[in-house]
Amino acid sequence: MNELVEENWDIEITPANSLFDLKLRDVWHYRDLLLLLVRRDFVAFYKQTILGPIWFFVQPVITILMYTVVFGNLAGIPTDGVPKPLFYLAGTIVWNYFADCLTKTSAVFRDNAGLMGKVYFPRLIMPLSIVLSNLIKFAVQLVLFIVLMVFYWAKGALIVPNELVLLFPLLIILIAAQGLGLGMITSAVTTKYRDLSFIISFGVPLLMYTTTVIYPLSEVLKKYQNYSWFIKLNPLTAIIETFRYGFLGKGSFTWGLLGISSLITVVILFLGIIIFNRVEKNFVDTV
Repeated sequence: MNELVEENWDIEITPANSLFDLKLRDVWHYRDLLLLLVRRDFVAFYKQTILGPIWFFVQPVITILMYTVVFGNLAGIPTDGVPKPLFYLAGTIVWNYFADCLTKTSAVFRDNAGLMGKVYFPRLIMPLSIVLSNLIKFAVQLVLFIVLMVFYWAKGALIVPNELVLLFPLLIILIAAQGLGLGMITSAVTTKYRDLSFIISFGVPLLMYTTTVIYPLSEVLKKYQNYSWFIKLNPLTAIIETFRYGFLGKGSFTWGLLGISSLITVVILFLGIIIFNRVEKNFVDTV
């Protein structure tokens, strides 16, 4: 008689798990896949372009030139004494990182339905790869910002970085967490309601005007006190103001505002992961 042999499986796929089971250990085991997806996102996006990664520089340069002409010169919006291109670039690179994480993560189920429906891997790998691949773009644009900052400092502009520069890693985590959390919530909802994807496409650019990308918080507090609470409660506002204050020495930084932003970010990320974890179990039936 054949003896029964007990088989040991590395991974056991079950139809139902706890909402709070985030499978972070599985994510670590699949870190090679995560890096592969990051490389895929980076290479595939610029593979058949003439300028390639140079677009990382072209996009913010054109944007800050338009902002300088329209908002700085024509509209006359002050920039807290910071050179206009430098002021707009500081807000633009922060906003671009958040917006890219949000819009691309919001379509993660729809864009990867074929792969997710055939192969097992921790689904959280997909949105994490988007956040990391966009971080490369952010790093390149940050180099442009530092070069421009040194240029204006050499020309005599009053630019005084301070100790709050040390908060930069925290700011990156907060931006990524906000984009990741909101993107996962949106991606979960769009599996059943595709209308939300259209709202995201035109709503995210409009959302920029509720942050301090093109105007300083001090101007809002001075002229529009009735609406200042709305701008202050936007979790991106504190991040942008802290970024400007740390690198340029200009801005409206308070620990309280950054603390509120951090708390809101934690809530958004927590809800996003829970909702994403729930929907990924049966999204193939609805997407």
